[in-house]
Amino acid sequence: MSASQTSLPKRLLSGVAVAALAMALAACSDEKKEAASTTPAETTASTDATTTASTSQAPAAASVAKPATEVAQASTPAAKVELPKSEGSVDMAKLLEPGALPEMALGEANAPVTIVEYMSMTCPHCANFHNDTFDAIKAKYIDSGKVRFIVREFPFDPRAAAAFMLARCAPEGQYFPMVSMLFKQQEQWAAAQNGRDALLQLSKLAGFTQESFEACLTNQKLLDDVNAVMQRGAKEFGVKSTPTFFVNGEHYSGDMSVDVMSALIDSKL
Repeated sequence: MSASQTSLPKRLLSGVAVAALAMALAACSDEKKEAASTTPAETTASTDATTTASTSQAPAAASVAKPATEVAQASTPAAKVELPKSEGSVDMAKLLEPGALPEMALGEANAPVTIVEYMSMTCPHCANFHNDTFDAIKAKYIDSGKVRFIVREFPFDPRAAAAFMLARCAPEGQYFPMVSMLFKQQEQWAAAQNGRDALLQLSKLAGFTQESFEACLTNQKLLDDVNAVMQRGAKEFGVKSTPTFFVNGEHYSGDMSVDVMSALIDSKL
């Protein structure tokens, strides 16, 4: 998808886009491939950086009788979480420089840990993180002032670009709720035969009208700016897949569970 393609809603939301979208969705779960290209339609995004937890061996049973609850606690020690491997680091000052769009962030500006996530709205792994992990991390670390969490757009297909544009067009303060709704309903719109109608119906739940929906998706400057955020992530910070996280400048790829993300944050505090 190039910046010159102004017929965005009709082209990218039509049924003919489904086959290409299915390939993009499959790529999200493949092993990481070449660096992302500079346009959503050409960018491949993948994550297969699954982190596993290792558990300690249960201690031998004591020779004297213990209460049942004490025995249970002794025989089931807490699992030791294996931290994901960093893929390098970037300069934090450069990472946090203003980009083409206003930063979408939650948490205190002076929090000791800053997380920048590059994500695609049609990536199942990004949906898993935001549906299963993000709320717990928000409650434990963001709301408590320990983490500042920044989301940046990295659409690897046209439908993802449209979803990001709609989130950006949502009323002030509704970007994150819109993203959350779209991730929870990802299967409904991302691979729908008529993606245009599916996104329109979901957008109406968020307060859009037919007119505001059309106006948003035909906003060429907004499309260009979404693409610019993605291009900068790929060129300057080496983003190759979604989701990609920069935790105090350290580069990590792949979906993370609550335990893994918590352990990673704790290691930075």
